[in-house]
Amino acid sequence: MSDRGDLSCLSDPVAQSLLGSTIPARLAYTWTDGTPRVVPIWFHWDGKQLVLGTPPRAPKLHALDDGATVAITIDSNDWPYRVLSIRGTAAVTHADGVIPEYAAAAKRYFGDELGQAWVDQFPPDMQMWRIAVTPVWANVLDFETRFPSALSA
Repeated sequence: MSDRGDLSCLSDPVAQSLLGSTIPARLAYTWTDGTPRVVPIWFHWDGKQLVLGTPPRAPKLHALDDGATVAITIDSNDWPYRVLSIRGTAAVTHADGVIPEYAAAAKRYFGDELGQAWVDQFPPDMQMWRIAVTPVWANVLDFETRFPSALSA
């Protein structure tokens, strides 16, 4: 298995641990003026896509549209560092109400009871945007056997 841009690494135990973690993802995208932007965001991994929920006033919606290319990283803070890097294509759709993936993420981040309370605070007519990122490239670093190319060269 190649650990450099191989989608099969998404099934790696390090990747699976990060995809199920309570570490926020960092979503990188290109702003309308061409400059890069990175924002922390909750996510839900459904086994094929990273799904992000966002309210309609989120600035990122000015730059993200259906088919936009993005990058996402989920990385730990403790040594040995664990990093999952993903590049992919975003599918951006409008939804009435809190999307199920956002509710699932809230429960993962806060626990079942507090996560449900978080979701319940939103009004029934809440509008949300669903950003589903389909990976086209992925890489795992574990700083034990897989290091950044500058260290492993």
